[in-house]
Amino acid sequence: MRKPLLIGTIVLFVVWVVMDFIIHGVLLKSSYDATAALWRPWPEIKAGVIWATTFISALCFTLIYLYGFAGVSVQRTLAFGLWFGVAAGVSMGLGSYATMPIPLSLALSWLLGTLIEALVGVLVLHWVYGRFGEAQG
Repeated sequence: MRKPLLIGTIVLFVVWVVMDFIIHGVLLKSSYDATAALWRPWPEIKAGVIWATTFISALCFTLIYLYGFAGVSVQRTLAFGLWFGVAAGVSMGLGSYATMPIPLSLALSWLLGTLIEALVGVLVLHWVYGRFGEAQG
């Protein structure tokens, strides 16, 4: 299980970093600019913490996939991604909206972005496991 865990975590981390850049750095840039008073100034952003949390999330997501969904059908894999994405997205998006003065549109964007990242994530891991899973050595 070490090879799919290592490769899956690294590939998923890279995919999620790219997706985060597209979602937060491009698509939601105007929303962040409009609510700039809520965020740290760019020089104070804790980039290392962001990278670490993304890596730890990719590792945990990969572990859950490998222990519960590796080798199952793509439909079951997508069901895991869907429900994980809904749970994490509701918590992140609507949970943040409940406690922070952010626009509902931003909260819903976080929910949708999290859902999409989870679905893409399980497809990536499904591919990695099919290519590098235990049966392949």
